[in-house]
Amino acid sequence: MARQLEAALGEAAEAVSRTLAELLPKLTGPEARVVEAMRYATLNGGKRLRPFLVLETAKLFDVPRERALRAAAAAEYVHCYSLVHDDLPAMDDDDLRRGKPTTHIQFDEATAILAGDGLLTFAFEVLAEERTHPDAAVRSDLVLNLARAIGVEGMVGGQMFDLQAETMRLDLDAITRLQALKTGALFRFSCEAGAILGQAPPAARQALRDYARDLGLAFQIADDLLDEEGTEAEVGKKVGKDKAAGKGTFVSILGAEEARRRASSLADRAVKQLDLFAEKADLLGKVARFVVERRA
Repeated sequence: MARQLEAALGEAAEAVSRTLAELLPKLTGPEARVVEAMRYATLNGGKRLRPFLVLETAKLFDVPRERALRAAAAAEYVHCYSLVHDDLPAMDDDDLRRGKPTTHIQFDEATAILAGDGLLTFAFEVLAEERTHPDAAVRSDLVLNLARAIGVEGMVGGQMFDLQAETMRLDLDAITRLQALKTGALFRFSCEAGAILGQAPPAARQALRDYARDLGLAFQIADDLLDEEGTEAEVGKKVGKDKAAGKGTFVSILGAEEARRRASSLADRAVKQLDLFAEKADLLGKVARFVVERRA
């Protein structure tokens, strides 16, 4: 069954990468440099986990493939924007991402900022176009939910919290809230986008939100474990930075073994949230196990 998930992840990553490349504008003139940086930040590999979640949840409601791919691409544009900005000297100050120079190292800081801005705004352009869904109310719902996921009550607020956390002593509840904003909110959108496209009933949307909540926390705990125990070659970026900075993480508060146990428990709970969909959600269940067992 692990091979089934691996094959599905690979197929989805290829389809999403093609869509990402096809949708990005092709410009000439001085402004072409920012598009080159956007392409560099977006088409340089990655697990494509968030778009995979969009595609798999869309299948639950028989959403046409093109619509699902466009929403999946929007989620990945936003994720890549967040990585570009996270890596900047004013934020995490990283020079390696996915085993390659970060965007501000490959280009320059100003271009990286503009590339991130370009990816963020382009995601909304893709969602707002009629090809994503013929019903304007559905497109509006997608735009609204993405905006909420990545604004001050989501990713942006979580990043601010994370920066402030460098000078704060956080307990487990605070760490959980921080990561629910910074990491979990985009997982929530990615899991709910398929239901929005499929105009699913409230109970189905809630089940996917609950799944995303548990999945996002399990993913973040696994990330904290990788930062503590992984290698730069495995992770594709510098490790040990949180510990060196004295930042609170799930591992620093719980210890590695308890953090591992908690991640596994969250993955099990995420799988239970999918009972409503029975075997149609089989791959989504396998993803929950994958995120806690991965080494990258």
